[in-house]
Amino acid sequence: MQQHNNIPLSDFIEYPHDEMLEKATENYENIRRRHSIRSFSDRAVPKEIIETCLKAAATAPSGANHQPWHFVAIHSADIKKQIRIEAENLEKSFYEGRAGAEWLDALKPLGTDASKPYLESAPWLIAIFSQKKGGVRTEDNNQNYYVHESVGIATGFLIQALHHSGLVTLTHTPKPMSFLTNICKRNPDNERAYMLLIAGYPADDATVPDHALVKKDLSEISSFI
Repeated sequence: MQQHNNIPLSDFIEYPHDEMLEKATENYENIRRRHSIRSFSDRAVPKEIIETCLKAAATAPSGANHQPWHFVAIHSADIKKQIRIEAENLEKSFYEGRAGAEWLDALKPLGTDASKPYLESAPWLIAIFSQKKGGVRTEDNNQNYYVHESVGIATGFLIQALHHSGLVTLTHTPKPMSFLTNICKRNPDNERAYMLLIAGYPADDATVPDHALVKKDLSEISSFI
């Protein structure tokens, strides 16, 4: 077996079974209040909250621990406006037929359209990028592995962290997203825009579509063998 350095696991905390179930239930009750919101307040959110949530996201597991992600937290009104213009141009063609009838029919219960005012009103946009090459150190230039899976897990961590902090979020994936690479001044040879995450407080008149509250039963999404 190949030799490698290890340190003792010292920060694991084991709980009695009753407390484990209590914690699992508390987490479920908390996360089930997470909703994708499309009406955001312009109320300010301190930078340190976003920073702490990004640190939580960065603890996610990744292929060979290469951490093949980069998060661009966008607060600038000018840059948010640029993003809205580019995104709405793409969304217009999407809703005018590029998506196809079946996809558009699937979206109807959510009431979405090409207008994305939250891209300007929300205090923070977080552009998430995946990286082809990298490593444990910033200067590394090695092949990254399981990039899509790794960045997806980190994005999930980030959404949970923002929700746990008391904020609401929306995942946004305009296609293609190459305009984010240009606006955020990232390296197109190594990085690809993965997702745009909107974060902030909900507007006073924010709503949740009934359709979004329909969740499959545990028996439908899992098997125990």
